[in-house]
Amino acid sequence: MSAVVEAPAPPIRLTVADLLESLGDIPPSRVRLRPAPGTATAADVLRVLDHENIACELVDGTLVEKAEGYEESRVTVELVFYITWFLKRHDLGEVVGPDGTICLPTGLVRIPDISFIAWSSMPDGRRPRGPVPVLAIDLAVEVLSESNTKAEMDRKVREYFDGGSKRVWLVDHEKRTVRVFSGPDRWVVLTENETLEGEDVLPGFALPLRDLFAVLDRAPGT
Repeated sequence: MSAVVEAPAPPIRLTVADLLESLGDIPPSRVRLRPAPGTATAADVLRVLDHENIACELVDGTLVEKAEGYEESRVTVELVFYITWFLKRHDLGEVVGPDGTICLPTGLVRIPDISFIAWSSMPDGRRPRGPVPVLAIDLAVEVLSESNTKAEMDRKVREYFDGGSKRVWLVDHEKRTVRVFSGPDRWVVLTENETLEGEDVLPGFALPLRDLFAVLDRAPGT
C-alpha cells in the first residue's frame, strides 16, 4: 500500500453543529461516529469498506459516507465510458471510477466519482499500488447527489485544487449542466446544448452534453 500522507491535526469542534458546518452542512446521517469524529484514519476507510461495503471519505479525521444514487451512477458510468474510450486512442493516463479511493497530497482521503491521473503525474512515473494511493488528481469529477450541499462541494473543489488538480467538473444531472472549474473561484457552466472539452488536461476530448445526458432518457427498445 502506498504511504498515506499524514493529514494535519483536525480542528477542535465544540458541538455537533460545528462539526456539520465544517463538513459543508451535510446531513448528519452521512457522518460516522465510530471511530469518534476527529480520530479516524485511512485504515478506518478501508475497514468500513471491507466489512460494511460502504464508501467513506476521510475529512479532518472524520468518516463521511459518500453520497450515492441510481441516476447519478448512470451518468457516472456513461461519462467513464466516454473518457475511457478516448484514452484507448490517446494514452494520456488512467481513469478510475467511484470505487477509486485516493489520498490527496494534503492528507485528505477523497473518492471522486471519476478521477483522471495523467501518466506524468504518477509518482516516479509509475502506476501507484495499494488501496489508497497518494495522488494528485489532474481531473476530478463529481456527479451531484441529493444530499450534496453547496458548502460541501465548494469545500471539495478547493481541496482538489489544493491537492494539485488542474480541472474539476461538477455534473448536475437534474439540471443537465456541468460546471467546469479551472480554479477554486473560476468556472463556467455548460448546458446540454454545449460541448464538454478536455482542454489541457484531456487535449482533444470533446463530448456533446446532450449525448451524455441522453442516458437519463433511455428506455427499453430505444
